[in-house]
Amino acid sequence: MLLNDKSRVKEYLPIVGIAEFNKLSAKLIFGADSPAIRENRVTTVQCLSGTGSLRVGAEFLARHYHQKTIYIPQPTWGNHPKVFTLAGLSVKTYRYYDPTTRGMNFQGLLEDLGSAPSGSIVLLHACAHNPTGVDPTLQQWEQIRQLMRSKALLPFFDSAYQGFASGNLDEDAQSIRMFVADGGECFVAQSYAKNMGLYGERVGALSVVCRAADVASKVESQLKLVIRPMFSNPPIHGASIVATILKDSNMFNEWTIELKAMADRIISMRKQLFDALRARGTPGDWSHIIKQIGMFTFTGLNSKQVEFMTREYHIYMTSDGRISMAGLSSKTVPHLADAIHAAVTRMS
Repeated sequence: MLLNDKSRVKEYLPIVGIAEFNKLSAKLIFGADSPAIRENRVTTVQCLSGTGSLRVGAEFLARHYHQKTIYIPQPTWGNHPKVFTLAGLSVKTYRYYDPTTRGMNFQGLLEDLGSAPSGSIVLLHACAHNPTGVDPTLQQWEQIRQLMRSKALLPFFDSAYQGFASGNLDEDAQSIRMFVADGGECFVAQSYAKNMGLYGERVGALSVVCRAADVASKVESQLKLVIRPMFSNPPIHGASIVATILKDSNMFNEWTIELKAMADRIISMRKQLFDALRARGTPGDWSHIIKQIGMFTFTGLNSKQVEFMTREYHIYMTSDGRISMAGLSSKTVPHLADAIHAAVTRMS
């Protein structure tokens, strides 16, 4: 469609990108009926995928926000600390993952956020936490929201996997929408790399939800002053693809069906791997594989076991034991299960 549209040019975009893309991105993450959008309290700017959106938001906060500390989960995506540090924020961590249960350390999270100085920024993974695959329940999200609002902590959501965790776009945005519903401020970085497979097009957006419409327009003006000397304006092609799909109801519906198929396939790979380990009688409780969500599983394997699997079975993963479930197929599950079984029994 884009190729055959003769009116399309490769002129520069405005600093904030394609207006329609920004509008549709906000609607996708906050919901079509979001009061914040209706009241013009949201400003959205097109950025270079998730990383670029985080960086623009971080530079804005380092320049204009009264607190310069951001709390990030332990563990988190490896690029998070670098992005925030280089933008001029000081990075601290809050407890998140419990290696013994391979689940969440919710008590630790509440204690650490509870003792953070009032007004601190807190990075939250909207869904499908990377690298652990462990997400809070809705009840836990509500507790996190209450605690953060009572201490005036500023939420900065990283949404890299909307629709990819549960297979449902609205469900995967629920954590964010809970925070927006209370009328308070929040930052959201969005990426279309995974959910539209547009990794190399660098398509993303940063949205800032404000308490009032006049604040939102001032924030936008300041975001332009961050973007202009950073990358001038964003690229045109990927965002045009996204906007085309989001505004066309047939294409949008087709996309949601494909997205659900991808999410369901990953969920079925989890089940197959879990069943294969159980069939082999591999020592340990592997139920975390089916409890975790999204593209990644934190297997609980240690670096020696990972090294053994690479050496003996030519299986490659990060040394912290994180595997990408999306990289598995029914054909490769048995080989992986054999390798894990051998690693656990021989390298405990």
